[in-house]
Amino acid sequence: MPISRHWKALGAGFTLCTILGLTAAPAPAQTTTASDAAALAARVEALEQQIARERQATEEHLRLLEEEIKALKALAAQNVAAPAAAPTPPPVPAPPPPVAAPAPIAIASGAGGKNFLNLSLDGLIAAGGSTGADIANLQPGGHDPSQRGFTVQNLEAVFDGAVDPYFKGQANVVLQIAPDGSTNVELEEAYVTTTSLPAGLQLKAGQFFTDFGRLNATHPHAWDFVDVPLVNARMLGGDGLRSTGIRGSWLVPTPFYSELFLAVQNSQGETLNSFRSVPGETLFGRPVEETSVKGLADMLFTPRYTASFDIGDTQTVLLGASGAFGPNGTGRDGRTRIYGLDGFWKWKSPRAMGGFPFVKVQAELMQRDLTAAETEIFPREHFHDWGGYAQVNWGYKLGWVAGLRVDNVGGDIGMPADPTLAERWRVSPVWTWFPTEFSKLRLQYNYDHGKLFGHEQSLWLQLEFLLGAHAAHKF
Repeated sequence: MPISRHWKALGAGFTLCTILGLTAAPAPAQTTTASDAAALAARVEALEQQIARERQATEEHLRLLEEEIKALKALAAQNVAAPAAAPTPPPVPAPPPPVAAPAPIAIASGAGGKNFLNLSLDGLIAAGGSTGADIANLQPGGHDPSQRGFTVQNLEAVFDGAVDPYFKGQANVVLQIAPDGSTNVELEEAYVTTTSLPAGLQLKAGQFFTDFGRLNATHPHAWDFVDVPLVNARMLGGDGLRSTGIRGSWLVPTPFYSELFLAVQNSQGETLNSFRSVPGETLFGRPVEETSVKGLADMLFTPRYTASFDIGDTQTVLLGASGAFGPNGTGRDGRTRIYGLDGFWKWKSPRAMGGFPFVKVQAELMQRDLTAAETEIFPREHFHDWGGYAQVNWGYKLGWVAGLRVDNVGGDIGMPADPTLAERWRVSPVWTWFPTEFSKLRLQYNYDHGKLFGHEQSLWLQLEFLLGAHAAHKF
């Protein structure tokens, strides 16, 4: 019997018993007058009306409960088909935003739809020109504008999602169009990270950017400028320091954010130009030889410590120190050590809307110490170089940002001399407009000065577009 019918029968029985009880009650000893009979009838009518109201309220309450049960069953069935859907609809529908945020494409896989895959695509295209004759050396970054005219700097497909309750995974596949028109495809990152280790511990395994400094572990679409700083390209490589390995981190239990990292990765490959690199390349003028891994000492070790402090409600400071230690390709006894310090400060107005206005300052300093191995041709030697950059960005209005960056690199140029390691500096004012959080236009001017090429000027216009919801980056 349905719930509502049961309560209807119970209410009718209660009404009948009440009336019978009233009518069957023994008559009082005294004679009932006409006024007493009228009062008794009025009382019976009032009780019947009260019972009717109580029955109606009960039936309405039960009806609402049954509707809620149906809605919950429908929602449960919907969640099986689409696990990324919101579990509870908002009680009051909000007015539609001016720009709808594109949701990631969610593809459910096994385990009853409990794991899923998000897809997104980010594109960076640059146009411009330069007075420099050798743009490849003028713009040493692997994702910098590489020619006069147009450059597809980066077309990045991101796959990320939960593997199970213990792991989440991410892969970044990058496409570029070279100046000769060929298309380059590379697996930039592919890794898993743990999500449920105790005591603030986390492990990452796979191919990933090394946690060195502020900028190295980020992708080009997250940069504040069109190109990479000179010191990053020179010491960490044009495509950034990255390799296959494992990284552990520990969130230190302090009153402020404090985290320790240690990565152990392979030390050879085209993204490790300060280490074992690729045979045929040069390092401080020395040819890179092919070497093999004979022990743990032939791996790349990268420790890092970072801490963050809030200054009131409007300011944040982040400080970090990094190191990268491993063999290099000059010979069996060649070793490289890179040290880095980085800092970041951000102010955001207490009346900020959409994150604006704000001011943020970022800087990194690096030093590279390299021991070149003794060979049949060259003696054992030590080389040192250094570099850094400082940048400021001012979000002066919703969607509008103006910035300035100053770069400088210098030090030993090797033996035999490598002219590309000569001292140089650059000044880069930049202006960025974000129509929405899924697109941007950026205009940047570079004034370069170096012993290799003298004075050069460049102007680049960059466009970014994003399809889907990109995986989040660290603050």
